[in-house]
Amino acid sequence: MSGTTTVSSGDLNNLRLPTPTLDAESQSLLQSISAQGGYAYARMAALAVSGDKSAAEAARDMAWEQLHSGPWHSVLPVWRDAYSMACLHVAKIHFAAGEFGEALGALDMGLIMGGMLLRKDLHDSVLLVSSEARKKTKSLEEASGDFKGEKLVPEVPVDVNEVLKILPCRSLSCRRVEKRSDLSLEGFLRDYFQSGTPVVITNCMAHWPARTKWNHLDYLNTVAGYRTVPVEVGKNYLCSDWKQELVTFSQFLERIRTNKSSSMEPTYLAQHSLFDQINELKDDICIPDYCFVGGGEIQSLNAWFGPAGTVTPLHHDPHHNILAQVVGKKYIRLYPSSLQDELYPYSETMLCNSSQVDLDNIDKTEFPKATELEFMDCILEEGEMLYIPPKWWHYVRSLTMSFSVSFWWSNETDSSSS
Repeated sequence: MSGTTTVSSGDLNNLRLPTPTLDAESQSLLQSISAQGGYAYARMAALAVSGDKSAAEAARDMAWEQLHSGPWHSVLPVWRDAYSMACLHVAKIHFAAGEFGEALGALDMGLIMGGMLLRKDLHDSVLLVSSEARKKTKSLEEASGDFKGEKLVPEVPVDVNEVLKILPCRSLSCRRVEKRSDLSLEGFLRDYFQSGTPVVITNCMAHWPARTKWNHLDYLNTVAGYRTVPVEVGKNYLCSDWKQELVTFSQFLERIRTNKSSSMEPTYLAQHSLFDQINELKDDICIPDYCFVGGGEIQSLNAWFGPAGTVTPLHHDPHHNILAQVVGKKYIRLYPSSLQDELYPYSETMLCNSSQVDLDNIDKTEFPKATELEFMDCILEEGEMLYIPPKWWHYVRSLTMSFSVSFWWSNETDSSSS
């Protein structure tokens, strides 16, 4: 699937994007932008309303510069809304010309980088543009029926002897994470949640449409191919050559396909709120009932999608976490929070939840306490979920091409003690 979809001039019958929030808030927003010195932006935005493509792109560039004028937390919210506004103007112009790929690209950038004020307009516009784009390509109904295209991951059992050659030292030699089939909410609460103990839950995802759909390139390309997503390139976020890029989902799929047989740096869609961005994929999953144990609420729902060999280095997270393995297999190693000192966390604020210990190549001289620590580990198979309690250190390696979903949630105890 290419990144550009256009229609002939004869098909351009009143292709307009309705943007009610933008229409209602435009004057007030432009006044706020001007008050922050954005007079040039306001002039370009006014021209963009009349369909001036160059002015719309100029306004977007100006807002982009403001987004990158300093640390992200210091960017004024009004400039994030200004970026959303400009992205909507650019998208409206492309959509009117039947350039659906370009319109979706602009809308996705608004969703990824923009503010909250115009988010509903962005989401609604994505739905409309996507619908029009699919009329000119393979329909969603065809793509979600009988799949005949290439599968991402064949159904092949894990060869443990081969896997051990690429896993960290002592893998699968200590305590395995317990596996429980059809675990009841009461059993989860009593045996694992209250004690803060990891568990693998099996036979709990068969009803997810994602279990059959997401292993097919045709389906993923049809529902998400034109969408723009942020990806990580390089071994992992602790390495000096690690970087982030924005690519279309179809470009990402092609990268991870070719990565199976090449030595290029791995590309990983990691910890991205993909399901807030692409509603069709969100409809393919269900929030596990386990996430409502404790009376809390969902804090974050993220996608993890990449080729075999992608690694998330040893770190911990602040919330309860269920990692649902939809496609492929992963190895996960866990250490309890009580071993924090022995795992040598970074002292820098931004990395204080990450360990300096590289489990794939432990420096025994620099980190002597880490070499003989007891841990729990498992191979997480398709259709299984792993519960990771808050502050448990974990290392994750994809053994095959892998598509996972993480559900973070907090409970009332967490809130009152924080």
